[in-house]
Amino acid sequence: METVPIQMPDGTSVPVRLFEAETPRSDLPVIVVLPGLGIPGGYYALFAQALTERGFHVATADLRGQGDSRPKPSGVSTYGYQELVSVDFPAIFEVVRERFPDATPYALGHSMGGQLSSLYASRIRGRLGGLILVASGSPFHRGFGVARGASLFLGAAAMSLTSNIAGFWPGDRIDVGGFGRQSKVLIEDWSRFARTGRIEPTGADIDYEERIARLTLPILAVTLAGDDLAPRASMANLLKKFPRAEVTTRHLSSPRGHNEWIRQPATVVAEIEAWFSR
Repeated sequence: METVPIQMPDGTSVPVRLFEAETPRSDLPVIVVLPGLGIPGGYYALFAQALTERGFHVATADLRGQGDSRPKPSGVSTYGYQELVSVDFPAIFEVVRERFPDATPYALGHSMGGQLSSLYASRIRGRLGGLILVASGSPFHRGFGVARGASLFLGAAAMSLTSNIAGFWPGDRIDVGGFGRQSKVLIEDWSRFARTGRIEPTGADIDYEERIARLTLPILAVTLAGDDLAPRASMANLLKKFPRAEVTTRHLSSPRGHNEWIRQPATVVAEIEAWFSR
């Protein structure tokens, strides 16, 4: 495993970890793993290793301010969905292309990483082989049932308000959803998505909803039993934004929950391998 640090315009350092396939597949894919909110990129190392054993090159990266990325978000942090997909992700994928120049990149997004991957795909279109969404989906409150949806709607509004008052989301002191400490703009963007169901990031330079609707790339969407943070209806709401894409859906009964598949990767890796062999 090789680690390449990237410096963002605000001075934040973001590490990219590169894993070379033991015996590369003939179609030469490289899977770029983009983590969920509050989850360090290094947590996916076991999953990445399992993929390399099946012939995939893999890269994992921290979202800005998460994991080994420094410094942590503060009152001066002003990045959200727009900056991550227009600045950070291009830099991450450039590192991947330099290390694996003959490989075709695929974005694998977990949780919020799946949302961000969708936005990134809409920006670069033909330069991405496809999307793999695992335990991801739209945070739109109507995808979570009446009671939980109402709680999500109110909670999202409260988190946005708290972030604006504090200058950042103090997730290291308020443990809601395991988000961790985050930029207030990132939380505002997520909150708006949760309340309205629309992808309208602060400072957006394109119409993401319109761009995503035009994508025709292949998508593998994997949901897991017992995942209360990204249930099947949540994934369905995200996939509705891709009417022209070639979508394959899989629902796994085991491992259960939102994160357990990362530490028990065999089933998800098998689904990915089968999808590439379709």
